[in-house]
Amino acid sequence: MKRMNIMDYLFLYALISTWWLLLLNIFLTISGYIYNLDVTKNGISVLKDVEKYPTISVLIPAHNEEKVIGRTLKAVLSLDYPTDKIEVIVINDNSTDNTKNVLEEIKYAYADRNIKVITTDSISGGKGKSNALNIGFNASSGEFIVVYDADNTPEKLSLRYLVSTIVGCEKYGAVIGKFRTRNRNRNWLTRFINIETLSFQWMAQAGRWKLLRICTIPGTNFIVRRSVMESLGGWDPNAIAEDTEISFRIYNMGYQIAFMPLAVTWEQEPETLKVWFKQRTRWANGNIYVLAKYFKEIFSAKNGSVLFDLYYFFSIYILFLSSVLISDVIFLLGLFTDLKITLSGNFIIIWILSYVLFVLEVSITLTLEKGESNYKNIFLVTIMYFTYCQLWIVVAIKGMIGYLRSKMLKRQAKWYKTERF
Repeated sequence: MKRMNIMDYLFLYALISTWWLLLLNIFLTISGYIYNLDVTKNGISVLKDVEKYPTISVLIPAHNEEKVIGRTLKAVLSLDYPTDKIEVIVINDNSTDNTKNVLEEIKYAYADRNIKVITTDSISGGKGKSNALNIGFNASSGEFIVVYDADNTPEKLSLRYLVSTIVGCEKYGAVIGKFRTRNRNRNWLTRFINIETLSFQWMAQAGRWKLLRICTIPGTNFIVRRSVMESLGGWDPNAIAEDTEISFRIYNMGYQIAFMPLAVTWEQEPETLKVWFKQRTRWANGNIYVLAKYFKEIFSAKNGSVLFDLYYFFSIYILFLSSVLISDVIFLLGLFTDLKITLSGNFIIIWILSYVLFVLEVSITLTLEKGESNYKNIFLVTIMYFTYCQLWIVVAIKGMIGYLRSKMLKRQAKWYKTERF
């Protein structure tokens, strides 16, 4: 029997890590598929259970959003919800463009609606999305708080779906909807983002909710109880991924975060790699901050939701990143050096099988969305692992470096804004 070398051990680690994540996502996909079918079957009937609609405060943080904020605000004002039960608060956070004038024009045009525009300067604002949301929350009065990003156009019934879900169960501290890619047909990058959003974000959310009754709040299109936000003291101003961070605190309060896939908003995604890298690096940086902040709870937390999500983020940012890096290094060393894997067995078949399962998993997700399961998207899925997914290696590394740099230099969180088109 041959003695295993370091290459063999690294290979086994990468293989086991890859298959662990692959199998986990397969279970989540199957569960999410079933959940989506169940919810879709009920459709609009879930709205009939609400006898009295509560008051809602919609918060829209905006920093230099002149290109998109007008469309977003008009879409929010067009939501199918009693107008006397909704106030809209836009936090014009230290903008240096024409955002303020756009907001004032719409406010004047909709003089009969409850619209508040809060404009901050470099002293009171410009300190990140969490700070802007806290400013808006302090000025709000609704029984429930709803958040939309400045580039969102929610569908007319989306707010009613969120409300009907959260008022139907006292265990729900928050309810999330889902966002779709409005500019998905712009170029190859936006098409990849669209597929990623549907499969690795929303199908995974649906699966986690179906299996474990947990979800992570996204940055937009969610509703949360006012009493919960008051107990939490608002958003963490040091968190770049404020949505993920507040999810953990809601878990720790004993609440559930539910998923209502019929509550849909459409948002604009990055159209260039430069903007995509900046946005995704911020996500990675923020999620690593959350993982580090709550890592000690892996050994002490009694809440299963906290434990699973900590392991989930650990798997994505540690196991996945390291396994892909190791796989790439082993491949290159095998091509250009004498360092080889000495393990016996047909591992090529195992790697091919993992790739086939990846393609099937993502393709199944596309069948749930009208117009997405087409030949063009299936082709993109087949090349996605070797192209778009590999870019996440760079993103994760940059996110880690950014987090460590901020930690060492004790930098305060700043507003990281995605460029609009």
